[in-house]
Amino acid sequence: MMKKPYIKKFSEVSGFKVFIVDGDYIRDNIDEEFTNFGQNYLFSFIPKNEFWIDKERVGWEYKYYINSMLTVNRLLAKGVSRSEAIKIADKEERSERAKSQLVIKRIKLKEHPEKLIHSVHKDLLQKYSTKKVKVWIVSGEIVRDLFFIDFTEGGHGYVYDFVPKDEVWIDDDIDLDEIKFILLHELHERALMSKGMKYDQAHKSSSKIEYYCRKHPEEINPELKKEIKKNDGN
Repeated sequence: MMKKPYIKKFSEVSGFKVFIVDGDYIRDNIDEEFTNFGQNYLFSFIPKNEFWIDKERVGWEYKYYINSMLTVNRLLAKGVSRSEAIKIADKEERSERAKSQLVIKRIKLKEHPEKLIHSVHKDLLQKYSTKKVKVWIVSGEIVRDLFFIDFTEGGHGYVYDFVPKDEVWIDDDIDLDEIKFILLHELHERALMSKGMKYDQAHKSSSKIEYYCRKHPEEINPELKKEIKKNDGN
């Protein structure tokens, strides 16, 4: 049995070992900013010869993540700046996604906004929704295919213009036992930004409260109730 956070070795590519890892464990115990995938240039706790990919609950996006990490690594080795390398890798990933026949069909949905939103929405979380703010589990893969390839975990309309202002979206790739922590982050951030706070500051505050609750899970329910109430007033 492999040691945490490793789940299994997925493949080897261009000298890198690709591992499927337990993202929940990483976010709870190492770094709450770890999302769908990562490598050493961004997360120093990942060995330099390894690519880590969070286990997927749905979909099959591993190939995009591996290609993106290879591109960034290759460009960094050539002396390209990190921001430029990420920009180029994102452009290549968008191009690769656009070649998929499924994505081509999805792109046609953009001509019909109501059908598009219906295809993105999967489950309404009634327990956390109010009259003013609806919390939806959404197809993260469709969002990454059509709107923003770096969409991970969750988001709201004060950060993403493709999310309705009265909605919070949670990626369907998130494990059920993690939803509360991601939702706490998004609701806290949304409440702060709705009052005029800039994203960087709001995100930092949200990461802090999320990390605290991951370490003190008994606090998650009362903290969530507070944030739901704050958002219901916006």
